[in-house]
Amino acid sequence: MDIRTRMLPAAEAAARIVLEIPDSALDAPTPCPDWDVRTLASHLILWTGRGETAAHRLPPTGPGEDHDFTAEAGWAERFAEQARKTAEAWQDPAAWEGNTSLTGNKEGMPAGFIGGILLVEWVMHGWDLAVATGREPAFPPAVVEAAWEQVSAMAEMSREYGVFGAEVPVPGDAPLLDRVLGKAGRDPSWRP
Repeated sequence: MDIRTRMLPAAEAAARIVLEIPDSALDAPTPCPDWDVRTLASHLILWTGRGETAAHRLPPTGPGEDHDFTAEAGWAERFAEQARKTAEAWQDPAAWEGNTSLTGNKEGMPAGFIGGILLVEWVMHGWDLAVATGREPAFPPAVVEAAWEQVSAMAEMSREYGVFGAEVPVPGDAPLLDRVLGKAGRDPSWRP
């Protein structure tokens, strides 16, 4: 599957979710332990921005993980614009060649792996934010298929590094998004 063609629809779906977050929900819990909606949204904003610099092989700029992007007026609209810019940067076939980094590490990792991380971030954290705020994530089927492919490939290593939790058993006939979530350590039935 050509994940490159799935980047823009994944970014657009995540942007729709973020744009629908009411200010009153920023302190709500999420499926990510110890992260409320505000912290998770800020995490997604940070790494989406770094995704664009990674596509262009530039060092990351701007604030770090502890920055509260939601405290800034227009934060959701800026995220939607950044998500689109990041996805568009990954439309260039050259973005997928060689190594790059989200953190500025000079050695980096294979660009295809980094692109996969971004797609998974948009789907997983998009889902997290949607269920935390009582919304439907509404990812296109092709995006969910790409997320399944990426999560299946990175699950073991992601668990080793503490990025994914233990796999949550999900029936084989469950919707594919539920199986993606379970593979990544999310309980598809989680609700606040």
